This record gives sequence, C-alpha cells and structure tokens, in this order.
Amino acid sequence: MNDTQTPTEHDENEIDANEVPTATAEIESPDGEILDITIIDEDADEEPIAESAFDRPGRWYIVHTFAGHEKKVIGALNNIIKSRELTESIYEIYLPEEDVTEFKSGKKVTVAKRMFPSYLLIRCEPDPEIFYVIGSTPGVTGFVGAEKTRPTALTRREVDNIIRPHVEGVEQPAAKRRLPTHEFEINDTVQIKSGPFATFSGHVAEINEDQLKVKVLVDIFGRETPVELEFTQITKL
Repeated sequence: MNDTQTPTEHDENEIDANEVPTATAEIESPDGEILDITIIDEDADEEPIAESAFDRPGRWYIVHTFAGHEKKVIGALNNIIKSRELTESIYEIYLPEEDVTEFKSGKKVTVAKRMFPSYLLIRCEPDPEIFYVIGSTPGVTGFVGAEKTRPTALTRREVDNIIRPHVEGVEQPAAKRRLPTHEFEINDTVQIKSGPFATFSGHVAEINEDQLKVKVLVDIFGRETPVELEFTQITKL
C-alpha cells in the first residue's frame, strides 16, 4: 500500500509561519519569455530597534555628591554648562529614581525615591578639562573610578540596567516598585482608627508587607484576640 498522499489544495495554499512573506510578479525577458519573479518582503520581519542611552554621544560616568545635594548639583552644573557654553561637551545629567509606596500619617502615598542616593549619572565627552569642571562643581565629591583625573565610564550593560532601552512604538514597562515602607514593627503598641474595633489598642503580632496588612493582638473581654487590619487602619502610639 502506497502511503504517499497527493497534496490537496489546502496543503498547497498553507503558509508556514516561519516563511518570509513573498510576492510573485511576471516580467517579460528581452527574448519575449515570461519569467516568474519572486519578491521577498525583507521589511516584514524586521524587529523594532531598541534605542539605548549608551549609544548617545559621549560616555556615561557616575558622580558622587554630598548626601541630599543631588538636585542642587544638577542646578549648579546646568548653570555652569549654560554660562560656559558647554552643551557640546556635557550632554545629559540623569538622576535615577523609582516610585515607592509609603505610609504617612496612616495614608498610603506614592513618592519618587532616589535609586542610588548621593549619585548622579552624567553623559559627557571623556575630556580631562570637562572632568575638572564637573568635579569642581559645588556639592560634588568626585567621580566613581580608580583615578580621579580619568574616571571609569559605564559599560553598555550598566547603562541599560539603569536607563531602560526605549523601543519605538512599544510602551515602556513601568519601573518595578519596591515593597512599601512603613513605620510598624513587631510588638509595637498601636491604636485602631477605623472599623469595628476603632479606639481599641493592641500589639502588632504579624506584618504582611505583600498584602499591606498586620495582625494586632487586641484585649477583648479579658482575652487577647488577633485582629487583621490594613496599615491605614492603625497608628503607632
């Protein structure tokens, strides 16, 4: 018995998902012969190109500042760039930040926090004179690197880990938020502000940061009873 199957019309028209899209055109040769020409659409499978901050002019360097002086340094350096016309040598100042959920006065708020406190990323030309201008800016303590006069530039991987590459036409994923910060600790004495046990006080027995909840041991009728509450329902005494 012959197992060979004759291709059906469906088989002939079926397109392999891995095939490059093509088109066919008939062209007449100089001797009058009709030729079938296959045209390959090379742009069909082109993937969007990721734009990396590493590819921008200059090199990226890390600058250390006095604690809490990051924005003051940015302002001072921008004034220097403008007054000395250094826009063709110092291109960009980047302050890495991320969104963090915090609980203040019993309310949940989202605030921008420094990813690397006391550090800035600066994109500039690898020029000793430019390094001197940046290093002598008020609030700057120096560059990160083995030599102060020749700081170490960041690699592509280091830059992309801090400044995510941008893909044209693709929405940038939101930066991953850190776990919310709070003021509570195990055995803290707290007061309940809302709910059926409002005005009751107790001690924190468990803290669930993933669910933003705590278990408080409350004295009810002479017995300690665990009550599950949200961070916003309690205040520290």
